[in-house]
Amino acid sequence: MQIKGKAWKFGDDIDTDAIIPARYLNTSDPYELAKHCMEDADKTFASKVKKGDIIVAGKNFGCGSSREHAPVAIKYAGVSCVIAKDFARIFFRNAFNIGLPIFESEEASKKIDEGDEIEILADKGIIKNLTKSQEYIVKPIPPFMQELVAAGGLINYAKQKFKIK
Repeated sequence: MQIKGKAWKFGDDIDTDAIIPARYLNTSDPYELAKHCMEDADKTFASKVKKGDIIVAGKNFGCGSSREHAPVAIKYAGVSCVIAKDFARIFFRNAFNIGLPIFESEEASKKIDEGDEIEILADKGIIKNLTKSQEYIVKPIPPFMQELVAAGGLINYAKQKFKIK
């Protein structure tokens, strides 16, 4: 799996309320949620982000509630993946369950700046900062998790695997 996009930079402890504020949780429509993605961290993010772009953040990304709406909002806003120093465990699981790849890298989190062009070779565990000509090594996404992402998440994966309509 190869991912390429422009970096959007956020800090530490970006919680699920900053990713998708609770005031918008009266809908489960992923496209409506996407309109408000990262609104409490950057009011203009949803209007500026382009398909394939990448969120880069500090420590403890996705902390707070266990709402699955947070990775859904990110994915449907067009973000191809999230790189952070580390993730809240429930966000980590929810991201893969809905088919959003995430990567943990303290080095990439610190060295990537907003606007940098990033390329990720997920199966090899390499993040390339094309703007700065730097590479950061990360733990590769295991093959099963890559299958989840390729299928669009756990539900689609199960439907395909067990031929459920």
